Amino acid sequence: MDAQTYSYLFVGLSFALYIGIAFWTRATSTKQFYVAGGGVHPILNGMATGADWMSAASFLSVAGIVAFSGRDGSVYLIGWTGGYVLLALLLAPYLRKFGRYTVPDFIGERYYSKAARTVAVLCLIFISFTYIAGQMRGVGIVFSRFLEIDINAGVVVGMVIVFFYAVMGGMKGITYTQVAQYCVLVFAFMVPAIFLSIIWTDNPIPQLGLGSQLNDGSGLTVLQKLDQVTVDLGFSAYTSSVKSKLDSFMIILTLMIGTAGLPHVIVRFFTVPKVSDARLSAGYALFFIAIIYTTIPAVAGFSRLNLNDSVNEIAYADAPEWVAKWEDTGLIAWQDKNADGIIQYRAGNALSPTKPVFTDQRGLHGERLVSNKGTNSPNEIYVDRDIMVIANPEIAQLPNWVIGLIAAGAVAAALSTAAGLLLVISSSISHDLLKSTFLPTISDKQELLAARLAAATAIVIAGWFGINPPAFVAQVVAFAFGMAAASLFPAIVMGIFSTRVGKEGAIAGMLVGLIFTVSYIIYFVFMYPELNNAEHWLWGISTTGIGGVGAVLNIAVTLSVSRLFLPPPKTVVSMVEDIRLPSGESQAQIH
Repeated sequence: MDAQTYSYLFVGLSFALYIGIAFWTRATSTKQFYVAGGGVHPILNGMATGADWMSAASFLSVAGIVAFSGRDGSVYLIGWTGGYVLLALLLAPYLRKFGRYTVPDFIGERYYSKAARTVAVLCLIFISFTYIAGQMRGVGIVFSRFLEIDINAGVVVGMVIVFFYAVMGGMKGITYTQVAQYCVLVFAFMVPAIFLSIIWTDNPIPQLGLGSQLNDGSGLTVLQKLDQVTVDLGFSAYTSSVKSKLDSFMIILTLMIGTAGLPHVIVRFFTVPKVSDARLSAGYALFFIAIIYTTIPAVAGFSRLNLNDSVNEIAYADAPEWVAKWEDTGLIAWQDKNADGIIQYRAGNALSPTKPVFTDQRGLHGERLVSNKGTNSPNEIYVDRDIMVIANPEIAQLPNWVIGLIAAGAVAAALSTAAGLLLVISSSISHDLLKSTFLPTISDKQELLAARLAAATAIVIAGWFGINPPAFVAQVVAFAFGMAAASLFPAIVMGIFSTRVGKEGAIAGMLVGLIFTVSYIIYFVFMYPELNNAEHWLWGISTTGIGGVGAVLNIAVTLSVSRLFLPPPKTVVSMVEDIRLPSGESQAQIH
């Protein structure tokens, strides 16, 4: 069978599995809809958390970031995995002991304020919709390339699938669907990685293959070869770093605390039976995520070598078939600057602005023409970093069934995270805004109906974002993590570990942190992109790392404002002290 048939087969079978699980795990109560009934086994919850975390950005983009930036890309791996250590130590057991449904639920109760709950809901919705925009677009891109349907049609198909298991099953359906999705995506990610490691080093373990000697008789290791290739092409050495230490530190900090503050990740720890299970879930999740994240550097390195061998100094007419196919999706573009018909892959941007703007015309050699002007750089080809994982099987000429498998894995990664985000949005609207704030007298049945209607509405909005992506989709991951780091994480941590922080301080801190971070990103990314460089950044901190500064501002404002007002009521202080105690102990036992 050809690759497209395999893609239809694997994606179709996975969709059938997801819908079947949705029917089997239909939610019949708000507790099942919000937290899967609170009875999910820690191992299963760890797998579901892993799938929730392995978004389209993680599955598709991280290896591309590392492939093109080398050592500097490691900050993403360190930050995102390190966030789970914070979750396990600082948040998971305490939030589970609190025993509610959502993050705004905790903030509303802890800060004894409907205003604080509402601010938390607004932060959560802003973060979630920012994050979900890229997920739905990722589904459309995968469908466009592998199933050869329109990107917008692919987004609609993804919306329908998510509708089934998110609206019908709620957290219960999503949890068990995400367990299946984790199995699909980890298999889809690891199989090509093992193939690539064997092709380049004869070592079947990718993590070890990255440090092994090449099997081409050169005597070089993979990393030595990467340094040689990148320097020869005019890039910095693959294992060198061009980022400042401060910027690298702030990016890692932002991604770590942003991870620990993401609402769709935190809510997973409300689904386990006991407080100790929450900590176990975080440990299992870290293990399941590490399987893929420790493989990403190897995939990135091998894909960079494959890319160079496949396109550099090759006539466009003789280029591999995958070049033209990905060109049709708009993720590869070639501009023949010296009119010799040969693809020149070098350091520097091929086009200005960076991304291609295609026309309906074809060039002398059959390439799609772009309306962008070429830069002075000798580089003639634009390659979107997002294709480095999903195009790898084609670039390396792996079997067609591997190409179909990775298509199913990429869709699973995007849909699993999208479903988790959609549920967080719907539960915040139905439980935090309606039940807990504006309509406290509605019944459990009415609240469940409101949750389903909110989920359905959120899916439609998310689909619209996928079909009409906002300008910030390319920066969606850093944007969402920065906002979570600057707004929700400080409020949650201080809410657990400080009895002096009051509602006025928490509200002011969340707003200041969020507004500062969003304003900084908008200023440099959208208003004045020509200034988006280390020379103009505050203390040389990039837009990706500015969320850490926003978090510091949040904490400073929260503590300062809290000192100007009365301390929290004794009931709140008692609640805070109680959730910090080991499960089963009481204040009387401690004293």
